[in-house]
Amino acid sequence: MTEKVRVAVVGAAGAFGMKHLDGLAQIDDAEVTVVSGTRPEPTQAVAERYGVPAAVVGLDAVLERDDVDAVILATPTQMHAAQTQAVLAAGKHVQVEIPLADSLADAQATLAAAEASDRVAMVGHTRRFNPSHQWVHERVTAGEFAVQQMDVQTYFFRRTNTNAKGEPRSWTDHLLWHHAAHTVDLFAYQAGRIVQANALQGPLHPVLGIAMDMSIQLKSETGAICTLSLSFNNEGPFGTFFRYIGDTGTYIARYDDLVDGAENPIDVSQVAVSMNGIELQDREFIAAIREGREPNSSVRQVLDCYRVLAELEEQLA
Repeated sequence: MTEKVRVAVVGAAGAFGMKHLDGLAQIDDAEVTVVSGTRPEPTQAVAERYGVPAAVVGLDAVLERDDVDAVILATPTQMHAAQTQAVLAAGKHVQVEIPLADSLADAQATLAAAEASDRVAMVGHTRRFNPSHQWVHERVTAGEFAVQQMDVQTYFFRRTNTNAKGEPRSWTDHLLWHHAAHTVDLFAYQAGRIVQANALQGPLHPVLGIAMDMSIQLKSETGAICTLSLSFNNEGPFGTFFRYIGDTGTYIARYDDLVDGAENPIDVSQVAVSMNGIELQDREFIAAIREGREPNSSVRQVLDCYRVLAELEEQLA
């Protein structure tokens, strides 16, 4: 390919839709030709803000266009599997935000659609792309560091149905099928296939109907273990914080920053061309399309994460 990959962002007015637009703006090989949303006014406002020539409502209006090669889905979790399958059926490449699905059956059906297609099908497991975690992964693959334990905290203060921008959501977020998916996949990526998983959850919220607190234990085929604590009740710093305890060191990752066990900063600025994990994720998507190859975080590569989540859901039920 010599021309730019023409991209549509669906869910563009949401918090992560705009993160993708910010990332795509830094990629020379990508051109956003259309944005889509559920409401015309905010979608048009996003198009004007980012200089995108077209704004439409809904996914169908995107798939019928002939100026779209690839679609990024930043839509509600419950839509991910069906929308990903629809994009592939329309003959377009697709990157869907994490999670791929909220059931193992839907994840498997989406993999089947991806394998039946000749298009790139990728899932936004961003932790694989954050420079901090890339730095650790490079040492794991080089045999310089082996994970013995990961201690992870995923904390938010979200007792109402709002998104990362503080705006009302039309759908309900989930600690297991969304936020835990990041760590389950990352642990397997760094330490090997997960062979044992256990979970506990706190009381269900009387209005939202979901657990607001959860604890997960994982063990990989290498013997490494992971302890993950998740909460929507936390009053304090938001986000996910990772402590890697290994045979040759200890490292703490806070998004794209990394320190050692004594809190000494580690320079990860040269790990990749950017310090923005979402941008790096989008760069991989565009590069895989142009090079005709499977991307890191393809549907196939991340499917096992959803096997583990389904096993944990069974335990919690």
